[in-house]
Amino acid sequence: MKLFRLPGGIHPHTCKTLSSDQPIQSLPLPEWLHIPLQQHIGAPAKPVVKVGDLVYKGQVIAVSQGAISAPVHASTSGKIAAIGNYPAPHPSGLPIFTITLKPDGEDRWLEQEVPNDPLTLSPEAIAMRVNAAGIVGLGGATFPTAVKLNLGRRSQVHTLIINGSECEPYLTCDDRLMRERTMAVVKGIRLIRHAIGAQTVLVGIEDNKSQAIAAMQFATLGTEIQIVPVPTLYPMGSDRQLVQVLTGKEVPADGRLADAGLLMHNVGTAYAVYQAIYLGRPLVSRIVTVSGGAVAKPSNLEVPMGTLVEELFRFCGGFRETPVRLLMGGPMMGIHLTNTQVPVIKGTSGVLAFTAQEISCNAVSPCIRCANCLRACPVGLLPLEMAAHIRAHDLNGAIRLGLKDCIACGSCAYVCPAHIPLVHYFSYAKGELVARERIKLKQEATRKLAEERIERQARLTREREAAAAARQTAKEKQAKALAEAI
Repeated sequence: MKLFRLPGGIHPHTCKTLSSDQPIQSLPLPEWLHIPLQQHIGAPAKPVVKVGDLVYKGQVIAVSQGAISAPVHASTSGKIAAIGNYPAPHPSGLPIFTITLKPDGEDRWLEQEVPNDPLTLSPEAIAMRVNAAGIVGLGGATFPTAVKLNLGRRSQVHTLIINGSECEPYLTCDDRLMRERTMAVVKGIRLIRHAIGAQTVLVGIEDNKSQAIAAMQFATLGTEIQIVPVPTLYPMGSDRQLVQVLTGKEVPADGRLADAGLLMHNVGTAYAVYQAIYLGRPLVSRIVTVSGGAVAKPSNLEVPMGTLVEELFRFCGGFRETPVRLLMGGPMMGIHLTNTQVPVIKGTSGVLAFTAQEISCNAVSPCIRCANCLRACPVGLLPLEMAAHIRAHDLNGAIRLGLKDCIACGSCAYVCPAHIPLVHYFSYAKGELVARERIKLKQEATRKLAEERIERQARLTREREAAAAARQTAKEKQAKALAEAI
């Protein structure tokens, strides 16, 4: 199959070998599970249990709210111990609404009815079951999967792309999933294809995962699924970059893949869809890579949602040395953690603990105009020029240079010999744009309320005048009738 060239891109030091040979292990149930109600893009789920309730594994404990949302399920059987705020897995450490579950140790599933032949289900029925299972994109985007399935069907998607590239250094959870649970992933892919009616299915896997490629190729022999090895190049795992390499199509930042007849899901999402439809099991756990130079025994673990990060590191033998940085996700786009007392959520692909030797502590120096950032940018932007506009508080200038197209992959900052934190500038600017948009929406809402108030007052005035005129007319008719009677 012909592949298309991806502009820019980098080859970061990967360190995948720390955990790539480690089979998936199941993490023992912890003493407590802290299950956040905001584990996806969109409105947080609404709790439907109360403190003291006994729940089964897989039972709904919070329902979705709004069109973009997903329900949350109990990760094991046990007792609801608390409902309230708990620190979120985020650099801010701010609390979010969370249900705390005390496991009973029996891990009893709530029995669910499963179809005899899932591929005979209608696309609508598949989407409904996926929605009920609380499945979101497990590649990190955490967009509710059922919404994408319905969107794909309405937009007449012709090509389904499955993302198995896993380009982030250190992460190997998708690699192990494809190697160890191959048939389940393939069945999940076929269900997604059936749900959206795509004619073509392409599975993009970076060519540094030879065993995963071989396993997937063997499992898809004679099927409509095509396994496509793609070059190992960061950020191949970004949806628009993988689409560009596989199809040659460029999707604009403000456009949707579905507009181009494409839809993308992660291999982990496909596996979750398989579990939901074939086994009747909602999304209550996920595979997480635990790695980094400070970890005693890097591993790949199947972890119940709500497990504290501390439990993962403890299971992996603790730390060889005190880590200087903790991350949730990959080292390029992951988020910093201030401590290990935060829970694993649906979007957690990895938790990493780095030594001082693994992270850059170099001082920032002036730009030497080497243009390395320009060559590394996979979107073809001018990172340094954009940063200069942002430093000058000229956000409109940065937007004209393509700020909204930036995917914040960090490639520019990685290759910068002056160690300028370019991606930090872009993240700051995007935050400012969001704030501006909120102010604009608020002003627009205020303007509409004022217009509605004026219109309402005018309508009431018209109604009062019409009522007075009607009363006057009635009086005149009554007087006329009385005069005629006399």
